Amino acid sequence: MKAFIVDRYGKKELLKAVDVPEPVLRDDEVLVQVHATGVNLLDVKVRNGEFKLILPYKTPFVLGHDVAGVVVKVGRRVQMFQPGDEVYSRPDDHRIGTFAEFVPVKETSLAFKPKNLSMEEAASLPLIALTAWQALVEKAKLQKGQKVFIQAGSGGVGTFAIQLAKHLGATVATTTSTGNVSWVKALGADVVVDYKKEDFESVLSNYDVVLNSQDGKTLEKSLNVLKPGGQLISISGPPTPEFAEELKLPWVVKQVTRALSFGTRRKAKRLDFDFSFLFMKASGSQLQKITALIESGAIHPVVDKVFPFDATNEALAYVESGRAKGKVVIKVR
Repeated sequence: MKAFIVDRYGKKELLKAVDVPEPVLRDDEVLVQVHATGVNLLDVKVRNGEFKLILPYKTPFVLGHDVAGVVVKVGRRVQMFQPGDEVYSRPDDHRIGTFAEFVPVKETSLAFKPKNLSMEEAASLPLIALTAWQALVEKAKLQKGQKVFIQAGSGGVGTFAIQLAKHLGATVATTTSTGNVSWVKALGADVVVDYKKEDFESVLSNYDVVLNSQDGKTLEKSLNVLKPGGQLISISGPPTPEFAEELKLPWVVKQVTRALSFGTRRKAKRLDFDFSFLFMKASGSQLQKITALIESGAIHPVVDKVFPFDATNEALAYVESGRAKGKVVIKVR
């Protein structure tokens, strides 16, 4: 089968288009024929080698974290799915590889594709939808009437998180550039800060939850918009010792995470905030709940561009440029 692989880690390295053997299916897995795959900033960071401490993939390996497609084969212990089913997923870490014609996915990480979406629309969702769900529903337990600040409202996670937070009944603030202000308001944002004109920390205050997806400087500023007892959930670091413990990472990695997050954890404790780092996990059961929201019309996918399979490197470069509004998708079949 044709696939795009990381042959060597590096910021300037291009993925290589190669022929690789069809994946070997485990008993608890489903083989999915890939129709479309989403492109995420995580793909860029994995290619660059930024996650080698946490996810030490041995090169060469197939990249890609989102899939929508059709089941072609099932493992002998699989019960929920059968050949011909239309499905979507964010495969588990260490079993990624959706920039390919086929990918194996654990049954527990797979869900039926929303009936009202195309394959390209469905492929845009799993990673960002699960990230938003696990941050706002699982960790923050966001309630009706609470205030949440979601950074980068026009990005992949931002476009979904805004809609989810509004569905949960929260008041939503976000940041974006001048040209996207009315666009993110249409997604449901109540307060939009144009970062080219003003600083969010001088506009926002007394927020219950902040979803941080930006750099360390933005993380520091975010502490100033929370109310006492508020929650700062970061999906862009720094990783915490609790995260390292949860993933059962080596002792030396635990010490690195302790050092990296020490300043933020200390400041959060002094100001009476809860700080946590979220590294999204695959979950078919959560995706099924998200499917229900999509099919009811409560949330809709936001797709910026669809690239052909041969242009996978161009799709990755476009995501890396930071210009995408919503998600970038690759049409494989």
